[in-house]
Amino acid sequence: MKISHLHKEQETTSPRVTPSQQGVNHLKEWVGERGFDWHRLEMAGLQELRMTEEKPLLREQMSMDNCDEFLPPMDSNWQEHDIETPYGMLHVVIRGAPKGNRPAILTYHDVGMNHKLCFNTFFNFEDMQEITKHFVVCHVDAPGQQPNASQFPSGYQFPTMDQLAAMLPSVVQHFGFKSVVGIGVGAGAYILAKFALIFPDMVEGMVLLNIDPCGKGWIDWAATKLSGLTSSLPDTVLSHLCSQEELMNNTELVQSLRQQIGANVNQSNLQLFWNMYNSRRDLEMNRPGTVANAKTLQCPVMLVVGDNSPAEEGVVECNSKLDPTQTTFLKMADSGGLPQTTQPGKLTEAFKYFLQGMGYIAYLVDRRLSSGAVASASMTRLARSRTASLTSASSVDGHRPRICTQTNSSDSVGQVTQNISHTMEVSC
Repeated sequence: MKISHLHKEQETTSPRVTPSQQGVNHLKEWVGERGFDWHRLEMAGLQELRMTEEKPLLREQMSMDNCDEFLPPMDSNWQEHDIETPYGMLHVVIRGAPKGNRPAILTYHDVGMNHKLCFNTFFNFEDMQEITKHFVVCHVDAPGQQPNASQFPSGYQFPTMDQLAAMLPSVVQHFGFKSVVGIGVGAGAYILAKFALIFPDMVEGMVLLNIDPCGKGWIDWAATKLSGLTSSLPDTVLSHLCSQEELMNNTELVQSLRQQIGANVNQSNLQLFWNMYNSRRDLEMNRPGTVANAKTLQCPVMLVVGDNSPAEEGVVECNSKLDPTQTTFLKMADSGGLPQTTQPGKLTEAFKYFLQGMGYIAYLVDRRLSSGAVASASMTRLARSRTASLTSASSVDGHRPRICTQTNSSDSVGQVTQNISHTMEVSC
């Protein structure tokens, strides 16, 4: 159900500004070169929600120097870009350059956050850096959510969730990525899933944390509106990010996060993103075989949720809509709504197995051993604790064999089998 009155346009004397036609033309040309039908994509819903007044994001120079004291710093190799898209400007932070035919790692943060708040802890984790040195990494900030963002002008219409997904091909085109492996959290996971549904050939894999594929009903919408009237915006967003148990018991984490949200994200811009996320529609996907002409994500997917996360029900629902032969379900024990922040080690190891199952980085340097490169599939704690851990038999670029290793104990690497087909539920 569309809840259009949440975003009623305000009266303004400024002239009507439409999305950059140049950006649209560039995207049409790039889409056509890759065999897509632009008209079909428009009919699929990319432009069906075009508003009567749209103002592109203001181009602005952002600085990473004023990093909040709570945030671990990124290294100096990150470069910032403002990318023009059909629906305004996107702020992107990137490290490295495309490496052969390997995909880029592209991230999208949750509402109430930006790439720094959502992913710094995870990507600064030492074992994660061992992985990312093999890939170009691209962080996308939702419009106006980046650090030091200027407040949107009066009457600005925030992009719909469909339009946010439709912005991403411009990023892929700008940097010349062959494909991407997405890592999304909450609202970012929804946007990346929508992107993968519309542009499946651009996506090689998806790691979706705390995804809720369902739109809000009237009761949920009313509860959100009531919460917004009685609580500050950071507190309202915190109830989306953290469980009630976390809010009551983990006061240090919650207080730190509340200060970060208030200090690092423009509150007016955040309100627009929050309203648009709560107006989302159901992701139109169903598990193959359940309905006629079922459509779902075609790439390998790893769903992640903490066992004490407010998003657990939504992630389980999403799991029921995905192809079980392509899906891994990871439920983290002793983890709440922010597993990428509170459990970066476990998530890093799970991500490593996910990449290995796709045929990448079969061997990594284990810093705990002096012998150098080891077959990490048989050496790590997670491999020993999993019911079945999927790792790649080889690591090559280009066309990769879909052959996986099944490891049931720490004493042997296991037997090579063909494309194990099941949804794996792991509590680690």
